[in-house]
Amino acid sequence: MPALFSPAKINLFLAITGRRADGFHNLVSVVAPLDFGDELTVEAGDKFTLECDDPAVPLDGSNLIVKAAEAFAVATKSAVGAHFKLTKRIPMGAGLGGGSSNAVAALRGLNQLANGIASEACLEEIAMKLGSDCGLFLKNAPVVMRGRGEKVEPLAEAVYSTGSGQAASRLHGRRVLLFKPSFGISTAWAYGRMVARKTDYWAEAEAESRLQGWLAGEAPAEELLFNNMEGVAFEKFVALPLLLERLRREEGVVGRMSGSGSACYALLDKNQVIAPLVDLIKGCWGAEVFVQEARIA
Repeated sequence: MPALFSPAKINLFLAITGRRADGFHNLVSVVAPLDFGDELTVEAGDKFTLECDDPAVPLDGSNLIVKAAEAFAVATKSAVGAHFKLTKRIPMGAGLGGGSSNAVAALRGLNQLANGIASEACLEEIAMKLGSDCGLFLKNAPVVMRGRGEKVEPLAEAVYSTGSGQAASRLHGRRVLLFKPSFGISTAWAYGRMVARKTDYWAEAEAESRLQGWLAGEAPAEELLFNNMEGVAFEKFVALPLLLERLRREEGVVGRMSGSGSACYALLDKNQVIAPLVDLIKGCWGAEVFVQEARIA
């Protein structure tokens, strides 16, 4: 079986609107997969095993690939086994969705090995039990996410009565520069800080109003960008906002943090030269910082 592409994602718009009774958080988000990501090969085997070229990646049952495989076997009542080989390019602890994307790639690969035993609806049900970000990777296109992430609407299907600019067309192919410092940010820690601070949540009506205004109009992607998880991250990790402000002030590019961080991104013009941006990023965060250009899928 050919290697499966496992894309990274960025949150162009992320409004966390409150904590639910089940402990999860409700959100309204526009999420876009990128043409940059990991690769996963899936070969038939007697049991589920995993190898990876990055020694920092856990290979046991805590890895979402293994969890996805086990959940697939239970849901489909199949005896399929597999050996997974992951080529890791998406940094961990970044807010770029690497683990969730890997899980969905594993589901796709296992379903191919099992001759398509699982329907798309079945795969979606399995994916959403694995994590809130997993469902979006089944769409392979920009989406609007709601609830805790289980309500996923492809952006291309969002048709509005005003404005002539299709929302998806304003995102497709946009150049993006990803950059992540040497440290990661725990998603659980970030949400825990939001609960403790109680000042970062957005009202759902306010989030929907802002999103609907952009969807119905013709404004570029830069006008959509928002992330209210930045408050807790920027309070502790001041290197993030300082760099984003310097990129805006000195290079004129608009950037945000993706998800709960620590990776950030900047939207680039069609002919933008990235060398000065990379120099500034490395000058602020060190020569070994992760920097990668990509495009929105």
